[in-house]
Amino acid sequence: METTLTVRIDKELDQLLEESSKRSGQTKSEFVRQALKRQLTVESFQQLRKELLPYGEAQGWLTDEDVFREVS
Repeated sequence: METTLTVRIDKELDQLLEESSKRSGQTKSEFVRQALKRQLTVESFQQLRKELLPYGEAQGWLTDEDVFREVS
């Protein structure tokens, strides 16, 4: 099932969206859907990382390099 979402944007943002969608060869709707999916994925990852961070710290993993070293 599809849902329609209406978003108000100013003229400057609309112009940027128009230019970016043309460069990418996508419609403005496709471009916005892709950007929204990407943003939601990033936020989901950040939330998961925040929840798991204490467990990693308990193992002595304080940086990404610590994790990579352990995985390699």
